[in-house]
Amino acid sequence: MDLQLGPPSRGRILLQPEGRFRVGVGHAMDQVFSQIKGQAKGQAPRAEAVATRWVESARPVWSWLAEEWLRLGTVAAVVLIVGLLLHAVFGANGMVVYNQKRAELQSLRSEVERLQTENSQYVNQIKSLKSDPAAIEKEAREQLHYTRPGEVVYVAPAPPPEPPAGRAKNGQ
Repeated sequence: MDLQLGPPSRGRILLQPEGRFRVGVGHAMDQVFSQIKGQAKGQAPRAEAVATRWVESARPVWSWLAEEWLRLGTVAAVVLIVGLLLHAVFGANGMVVYNQKRAELQSLRSEVERLQTENSQYVNQIKSLKSDPAAIEKEAREQLHYTRPGEVVYVAPAPPPEPPAGRAKNGQ
């Protein structure tokens, strides 16, 4: 059984006297097929000559490749390895970026440690302000300027502002 893919044929199924089927093609279709066959027969030597010329023109390239394939393969492997090494060192996730990220991680860890130490100092200060009368009195004296009876507090004046740096412009 023949399986043909594509558009359906324009042939008709005819019953032969023996009871077998055959596909009948109209007279116009027979003429088209005979023209195509004639053209193909006329162009076959020409196509064969073109193919032969192409094979002969490509033969030096193929023979050169056959002789130099080992050298070309080695060069290709070296280029590939160099490219991979460059990517591994300088790529988006290469060693340079990795070292930068590692240094950033170390600085962030030290910053977190410093902030945790500072936080624990504040927690201890809050606890002492809630329960220790000496700490409460110290803060009241420093921030609110409270004094005991008979004490005198001297407050230093604020320092004068610094003159602006740069040259003065005349008339402006």
